[in-house]
Amino acid sequence: MLSKARVEALLAGFARVKVLVVGDLMLDRYVFGSVTRISPEAPVPVVHVTREESRPGGASNVALNIGALGGGSMVAGVIGADAAGDDLMQALVAAGINMDGVVKAPSVQTTVKTRVVAERQQVVRVDREMPPARFESAVESLCQGLPALVAAADAVVIEDYGKGVICQRVVDTVLAAARPGCVRVGFDPKDNNRLVLPWLTLATPNYREACFAAGLPETPLDDAGGSGTLREAGRILSARWGTELLMITLGAHGMYLLSKDGEARILPTVAREVFDVSGAGDTVIATALTALAAGATHAEAAELANHAAGVVVGKLGTAVCTPSELRGSFDPAEGAL
Repeated sequence: MLSKARVEALLAGFARVKVLVVGDLMLDRYVFGSVTRISPEAPVPVVHVTREESRPGGASNVALNIGALGGGSMVAGVIGADAAGDDLMQALVAAGINMDGVVKAPSVQTTVKTRVVAERQQVVRVDREMPPARFESAVESLCQGLPALVAAADAVVIEDYGKGVICQRVVDTVLAAARPGCVRVGFDPKDNNRLVLPWLTLATPNYREACFAAGLPETPLDDAGGSGTLREAGRILSARWGTELLMITLGAHGMYLLSKDGEARILPTVAREVFDVSGAGDTVIATALTALAAGATHAEAAELANHAAGVVVGKLGTAVCTPSELRGSFDPAEGAL
C-alpha cells in the first residue's frame, strides 16, 4: 500500500504533467426520475422526469479525469457542428480542458448516449451515433494538428471507443510524434484488432477486450481472478504492443499487471460499493498514465489507478475522482508500497 506521504508527493507531481487525450469524443446525457407505475401501453415503467444533465463522455471523460486529479489536460478528436457538440465543448472549456485539438466537422454528428435512470437504476440507454466510416473525412484535419499537440505533452492517451476516430493513420501520427522515451503513450482499446502499435508505455484493456485483441476465447476467471487465458492474453498483447506496463482490468477481481520484464501479479479491487462501472476504465488510464508521467513506478501507478477506479464505481454515471477522494481511499495506517 502506498504511504500517505508518497500519495501526496505523486499528486503534487500531477500539476507538472500535461496529458493529451486523442479519441472518440462523446456527450453523455442523463434523464433522472422516479417510477411509480407500469405503462398501460406496454409492460415498461413510466419514468416521471425530475431533472436532466449532460456530462463529457468517452475520450472527453478521460480528459476530465486527468484535469480533476490536477493534471494539465488537452483533448483531440472530432465532433459535429451541432448542439450536442456545442454542449460538449462548453462543458470541457468550463472544466479547464484545452480544446486546441478538436475538429468540428459539419459532415458528422456528435455521438450522444442518453441514459434514463430511475431510483439509481438505469432503465434504458439511447445512442445517437454515425457509422465509423463517416469520420474518415475529418481524420486528415485531426492529424495535421496532432504533432504539435503531442510535442507539447508529457503523455498521450489513445482512447478508442470504436466510433471511428482511432484508426491507423491517427495511431501512426501519434507514435511518430511521441517517439519512444520522449513522450509516454497509453492505449485504451476497443474491439479494433487491426491497429498496429509497435510500442506503448501503457495499455489498459478489460478482460473481454484483452481476449478479443489476443484472438482468444473469453474463459471464466477463477475465484482469485486468474486463468490460463488471462496469462496467455497478457503474454500475446505485451509482445504485440511492446508495452512497458500492461494492466488488464478484471472488474470485481481487480487488475492483472504485467511489466516488460515479465513480472505479473493480480491487484485486488479496493471498491467498497459498486453503483455504476461506466467510465471506470477512463479513470484507470487517466490516473495510471498521469502517475507514470509524474514519476510513479509501475506498481505505484497501478495502485493509484486501482483506488481511483474504486472511487468512481461508487458514483452514478460517468464520473471523476478528485485528489481528496483519492487521498481518502488510502488508509494512512498502512505502510509504504
